Amino acid sequence: MTGKGDGVQHPRRFYRAVTVAAGPEGHAVLLDGRVPKAPGGAALVLPTPGLAALAAEEWDAQDPHIVMVSMPAVRLAWTALEKIAAAREAVADEIARYAGSDLICYRAEGPRELVAQQAAAWDPLLDWARAELGVALEPTTGVIHREQPAASLARVRALALDLDDFALTGLAHAAGLLGSAVLALALRRGRLTGQQAHDLARLDEAFQERLWGIDAEAALRTEGRLAEAVLLERWFGALIR
Repeated sequence: MTGKGDGVQHPRRFYRAVTVAAGPEGHAVLLDGRVPKAPGGAALVLPTPGLAALAAEEWDAQDPHIVMVSMPAVRLAWTALEKIAAAREAVADEIARYAGSDLICYRAEGPRELVAQQAAAWDPLLDWARAELGVALEPTTGVIHREQPAASLARVRALALDLDDFALTGLAHAAGLLGSAVLALALRRGRLTGQQAHDLARLDEAFQERLWGIDAEAALRTEGRLAEAVLLERWFGALIR
């Protein structure tokens, strides 16, 4: 183990070649011909060649140390392999809870420019969710909680449970990142890119930045969230190819 400049000890890269091989159980990532395993022992064998290529890309980028925080697709994959199967109901419940307090349903009382921006940006997504997903959520003004239709929350839960473990893992991560089940579902279905979903989720924050400027620490957080959103776009895309 040796340091990487962040106060954490990271192992040195111990492999030369990263490859992908198809087998009866899926597409395996190989480090010098051997499949890496998750902390719980699950082998990194993925359902599509695209997902395996995405994980392999992250392993290949580790040089000279292996830094797991820089491998979001691998971490998502191991979550899907080791944790989701036993927690699908709870994960779907959590996604439905995001729909119950969905970010894009809570609108500002002012100023008028922000109110108009929210309506222009978010209303089309609520219309899409109603028409394409059967999820009808109602916007409200202010921060007081508004109960959403039980049928809509049940529909979100059903949509989540209809996904395989890998797509469900991505959807749960997206809902938490964006604060919105609607934005997460739109990203999952290709209605939004990662950049678009990220920008819609931080519309209020961006409005305040235009008024008061950008704090350096906040800019770093924004950069990190954007990178996660873009990764999730790639994750969902890789699940279908």
